[in-house]
Amino acid sequence: MAAIAVLGFGTVGSGVVDVIETHRELFAQRVGAPVYVKTVVDVRDFPDSPYAGKIVHDFAAVEDDPEIVTVVEAIGGRRIARDFTRRALAAGKNVVTSNKELVAYHGTELFALAREHGVRYLFEASVGGGIPIIRPMAQCLAANEITEVTGILNGTTNYILTRMINASLSFDEALKEAQALGYAEADPSADVLGHDACRKICILASLAFGAQISPDDVRIEGIDRVAAEDIALADTLGCRIKLLGRAQKLDDGTLYISVAPFLIPDGAPLARIDGVFNGITVRGDSVDEVLFCGRGAGKYPTASAVVADVLDTLRPGNAERRIEWGPALPGRLADCRQVSHRYLVRVHGDVKVALEAAEKLFGYIDVVPCDGVSIFDGAFTTPAPIPEGLLLARVEKMRAAGVTVANHLMFL
Repeated sequence: MAAIAVLGFGTVGSGVVDVIETHRELFAQRVGAPVYVKTVVDVRDFPDSPYAGKIVHDFAAVEDDPEIVTVVEAIGGRRIARDFTRRALAAGKNVVTSNKELVAYHGTELFALAREHGVRYLFEASVGGGIPIIRPMAQCLAANEITEVTGILNGTTNYILTRMINASLSFDEALKEAQALGYAEADPSADVLGHDACRKICILASLAFGAQISPDDVRIEGIDRVAAEDIALADTLGCRIKLLGRAQKLDDGTLYISVAPFLIPDGAPLARIDGVFNGITVRGDSVDEVLFCGRGAGKYPTASAVVADVLDTLRPGNAERRIEWGPALPGRLADCRQVSHRYLVRVHGDVKVALEAAEKLFGYIDVVPCDGVSIFDGAFTTPAPIPEGLLLARVEKMRAAGVTVANHLMFL
């Protein structure tokens, strides 16, 4: 018998229990022993749940139970989840998680603790929900030196931008719609400001490049400044705007990690991944570019990835198959201000004066036709890539000259 404990009976935790209990016979065939959920830990009672008899309130009931082999951590956050994870690993139990924040900040520590106690810490569901991405990167692409990972990593922001593009909604209108449909939280800041995507790209970058990358060290820009005018200008340029997490190995060996809205050419693989779907491209020196796409969140897609990890911990002979990375390496991250991009810059107000000021500062600009965008807005692109720091310095000089710079966006 393989007894499982689930910590947290919210959306993901209850989905995990449903999946395991529904497919007990199938899972028994796949791992060679009966699999069942013995205990669920939550501070709440669930008297109407069919699993009410499994609910306990004290984690010690899991920690001290020798029958429990694997613990699913579905609490979220860092404080309590980290404490319970450490205690479970120290008690000789495998831990499986969907907690992107915990993995992004404390993965190295928890991997080491798992190795010390001869158990495993798995996290497939922490990025991409039901999309298989962690194991394929670590195992199926193991013959490659990975040079870039770029992804639409947050379904909420992708839904908002899709509705702004396809239905001509404003940001506020699209956000309210996403909240009404349950795609966005009442407080959507973690999504729209880019923090959720940042945690996920840090996990993928840490895995791809072998060393812990903290979200605290990453340049983050959300979609809260993207306006309908930016969407229209992108369309004029044959592009779509997507919030991307991006991790690149540069020519000098440093790593460029960022989260920001990018202008993506219509023909690029990520351009037409819409709604709540996620998409991730991985580039390797042998395989070139591969695309992973699917539902990046939701009760059962995420539970699917969690349970796959649970089964992996139970299969004989898998104890030494580890997916992890090492500690952070000082000086590994590139200074984002020195990394070059082409830019779209939108100005507002006296367009003629604004574009004249831009041309003096940039030397040469490509003016973007704004017919049908706004009679109050003008825009230009930088014809060649320039460092971000230089772009920002010139934008500040434009503002000092009285020009209203409404937004600036990078091209992918």
